[in-house]
Amino acid sequence: MNDDYTAFLRAKTHEGALHGFDPLWMPDMLFPFQVALTEWAIRKGRAAIFADCGLGKTAMQLTWAANVARRTDGRVLVLTPLAVAFQTVREGEKFGIEVIRRREGLESGDRIVVTNYERLHYFNAEDFSGVVADESSILKHYTGATQKNVTRFLTKVPYRLLCTATAAPNDYVELGTSSEALGELSHSDMLTRFFRQLDDKGQKQALRQQAEAEMVAQHYARLAFRVSQAIGQWRLKNHAVVDFWKWVTSWARACRSPADLGFDDDRFILPPLTEKYHIIKPGRPPEGWLFTVPAFGLKEEREERKRTLQERCEYVKSLVNHDCPAVVWCHTNDEGDELEKMIPGSRQVAGKTPDDTKEAIYNDFTAGNLRVLVIKPKIGAFGLNWAHCAHVVSFASHSYEQYYQSVRRCWRFGQKNPVRLDVIATEGERRVIDNMRRKAEQVSIMFAELVKHMNQAQGVQRTNENINPEEVPQWLARTS
Repeated sequence: MNDDYTAFLRAKTHEGALHGFDPLWMPDMLFPFQVALTEWAIRKGRAAIFADCGLGKTAMQLTWAANVARRTDGRVLVLTPLAVAFQTVREGEKFGIEVIRRREGLESGDRIVVTNYERLHYFNAEDFSGVVADESSILKHYTGATQKNVTRFLTKVPYRLLCTATAAPNDYVELGTSSEALGELSHSDMLTRFFRQLDDKGQKQALRQQAEAEMVAQHYARLAFRVSQAIGQWRLKNHAVVDFWKWVTSWARACRSPADLGFDDDRFILPPLTEKYHIIKPGRPPEGWLFTVPAFGLKEEREERKRTLQERCEYVKSLVNHDCPAVVWCHTNDEGDELEKMIPGSRQVAGKTPDDTKEAIYNDFTAGNLRVLVIKPKIGAFGLNWAHCAHVVSFASHSYEQYYQSVRRCWRFGQKNPVRLDVIATEGERRVIDNMRRKAEQVSIMFAELVKHMNQAQGVQRTNENINPEEVPQWLARTS
């Protein structure tokens, strides 16, 4: 009975253990830092690689998948956003790894299969030994149906790998969804262990502390302590900060450049990024007003964007009036339709665009057969490599992840030219720009903490104090 109960407790325990094996094969084309990350992920078995755009996550995850397939003589499923699937197949060809794209289930002889997240329901977890979740930041929305389906699928597979450049762009509690998918602490267990929930008074105090920290931003320690740990309704416990980051680095590795891992980064130095903000003033006042007033709140921002649609699109047209490739990121169908109509030779990828047509447009733009691409971040901002393009135009956004990913399609390792970024905002969106800068500071702190603890990563010490068998005192023992 005691053995059964001990086994039950062990099954309920989340531990940062090693579930993998020694690497069986490594391509010669990998850089030394990629080899180090991949070998660690293979030995870990269930791991996350938070590597920046252009550092070769696709090559690393396919090498990981090939090793799992060889070790288990089984199949590995690679989940990607729609736009990235064909690119993954091409990357496999470059490294001598056969990758088959499937849309509606397996076929005989498949080993490493790539499909997009939306088609996961065509596959059964029992058919795979390993799963790779590319652009795994999709898991951060812990209440989303996709996150639940992917996590449920992953928990049935022994080997798991998550790869993304934006692990938790909005707050650190989002890391709990990645942990749960890997079989570490569940999202709720993570919150209970490392965070405390703020009441109304606590939230006001956190905001006040954040404002104080921003006034003394030059003092890094104070900034990290006050800004990075007071997020939303949850705050890192003061005594748990170091243990939290050590725990994260027990199952994840972060890398903004090879230097973060102790390697030479001469070949991975980004060219300059010139970022310029353009503020468009409405040409006419809101309905019922004699003059223009600043927008305040989401509703008024949306109304202002509608009133400035023509002016903003005409300004974008003037910005891309050159002979070089350019990508224009919009957020609404009206913006996309107007931009495609105004900009000569441009093409739009919209939600209504058939999948085959989307891929054809992506290929044309990558090959240089299309000069200007108009697209929404939620459609094409993840995973694609457009290092041939050095001009990015974007409307202001409340989503830091979409903003960051859209810029990094072009400003990435492999880009040879200085990159120009033009951000178009209305008068009422000045606070949106300030919010993006705050989130960028927060993400920098997160990666700094991950890198700091990474090389000496260790799991949170777990002790089981209930290891001694229970014995009935002699004075209570029955006497015959």
